[in-house]
Amino acid sequence: MSTTRKIAGAALAAALGVTTLSACGGGDAKDKPAGTSDAPKSKTVTLVSHDSFNVTEAVLKEFEQQSGYTVKVLKSGDAGAALNQEILTKGSPRGDVFFGVDNTLLSRALDNGIFTPYEAKGLGGVKPEYVLDKEHRVTPVDSGDICVNYDKAYFADKKIAPPQTLDDLVKPEYKNLLVVENAATSSPGLGFMLASVGKYGEEGWKDYWTKLKANGVEVVDGWEQAYNERFSGSAGGKKAKGDRPLVVSYASSPPVEVLYGEPQPAEAPTGVSTGTCFRQVEFAGLLKGAKNEEGGKALVDFMISKKFQEDMPLQMFVNPVVKDAALPELFTQHGVVVEKPENVAPETIAENREQWVKAWTALVVK
Repeated sequence: MSTTRKIAGAALAAALGVTTLSACGGGDAKDKPAGTSDAPKSKTVTLVSHDSFNVTEAVLKEFEQQSGYTVKVLKSGDAGAALNQEILTKGSPRGDVFFGVDNTLLSRALDNGIFTPYEAKGLGGVKPEYVLDKEHRVTPVDSGDICVNYDKAYFADKKIAPPQTLDDLVKPEYKNLLVVENAATSSPGLGFMLASVGKYGEEGWKDYWTKLKANGVEVVDGWEQAYNERFSGSAGGKKAKGDRPLVVSYASSPPVEVLYGEPQPAEAPTGVSTGTCFRQVEFAGLLKGAKNEEGGKALVDFMISKKFQEDMPLQMFVNPVVKDAALPELFTQHGVVVEKPENVAPETIAENREQWVKAWTALVVK
């Protein structure tokens, strides 16, 4: 994201113990069936991920005890950087499973052939709209919505209704209020640009950004600066004296503001403009050339288990993709349901992403 989970920052860092276990072998080579290796099977399975992966230690330990595998997590920067490293090491991967490629980068990963097809156990329980690869090279794990967030206090004080749609953001009453992330350097920035492509199409999205620029949109490099420095509604933004009451963030940001508020507020101080959203879906895949393919398969299965899916919202602040996974009360009480997010087909993104980003940069930044 990827970065739905950057919202919680260091407070969500998980301590994952790594222990390598060795299988015991015995007998002479002549007693072994033809083609059987003398090398013991690895009991460590390595998950390569972006920096935002987290899981409750108890949930992970339960998987390790039941499967017999020990999980090693190799965090590798943001989603784009982590994917680049796997493409460069194609065929000799750094791990067994990769987690964190989303629908904005999916076609790039698939075109580079870094995954081995595997139909995960339990895939039938995943909502079908998230199964974007019919060859099962990747398995959907979570979803989240990139949306404009607003500072409730600002709009109440000014007696102005907060914007609800992309169309609203170009209106005069919202001039000089919105801060967005750079589409060339930021996952939420790219997602918000794609929301405009989904809404206005190839013919209209550039005209929309021309209007946004004329209405005083501010562009910063990344989410951290936008949300925790420039946005007036977040805890970090208040401390930094941010003066922009509109920011591109996530639909899960309000529950985070409640969870980490000091003191914890009864109501989220921020709201979500639900007509501005782009739906992200994140996937996991078995890496081609994995040293522990069986362990990798077990780990992918685990990631769409009900146990992992229900643990995920408060660890990574994303939504489950499994039909019967329940959301925690924090999400149901303070979050929002985005009924009609904008979407762009992964193959369309793959064909146009680079030229769209170049056009956006020339139009908005330069």
